[in-house]
Amino acid sequence: MTSPRLRRWAAVGTLTVAGLLAGTGVAAAHVTVTPTQSTQGGYGTFTFKVPNESPTANTIKIEIKIPSATPVPSVSYQPLPGWTATTTEAALPTPQTSDDGVLTKSVSTVTFTADPGTKIAPGQFQTFSLSMGPLPEVDSISSPTDQTYDDGTVVSWADPTPADGSEPEHPAPTVTLAAAAGDGHDHTATTGASTAAATGPSVTMDPQSAQVEQKSDTAARVLAVIGILVGALGLLVGAFGLRRHRGKS
Repeated sequence: MTSPRLRRWAAVGTLTVAGLLAGTGVAAAHVTVTPTQSTQGGYGTFTFKVPNESPTANTIKIEIKIPSATPVPSVSYQPLPGWTATTTEAALPTPQTSDDGVLTKSVSTVTFTADPGTKIAPGQFQTFSLSMGPLPEVDSISSPTDQTYDDGTVVSWADPTPADGSEPEHPAPTVTLAAAAGDGHDHTATTGASTAAATGPSVTMDPQSAQVEQKSDTAARVLAVIGILVGALGLLVGAFGLRRHRGKS
């Protein structure tokens, strides 16, 4: 029969490995947007990747917001089977001139609501795409996103990235905007970005947050390896103790 000490070592090793591996999975679970870079004054298609980070509840609604401080005159959504999309408009702080004339209001929120039988289940993700432009003449534009679960929980992905570049708990999906060459309405500049969004959305964010996420993921992997080694060491020590115990028997 195995000794109590052996059982304790084995339990510690197993729990250490399980805990660190679980932590590794949670580290990357947040709402992101791709592409992460575009051009001021340009147009593009932006894809929001929404993973379900709950172990028990299903995601049933997503609300993507365009802040009034950085309005986008033209916003449209790509229909998604199983989801009903609606838009909410708000008055622009100042009228803007576009190809369609002078605009006094624009889309402030795009809401995707799951139809009966549709959901983002635990361990799954879904993507939602918006076409937006012309993009404002600012360094970056964030789209705070609310994620609603069927247990009533609402997670608001709206935290800005601190000046030190550290990753906030719930970062807002952010796109960095570069100054446009020429007339400031470079439609071509975002075409490539739109193609990237259509061919393969990935978990990305603004450059600072991307670096933080990469460091976080690397650290999590290192911790996971350490946890595995600790668990293996526990099992080896336990096995050695068992061998000695049998030798004495």
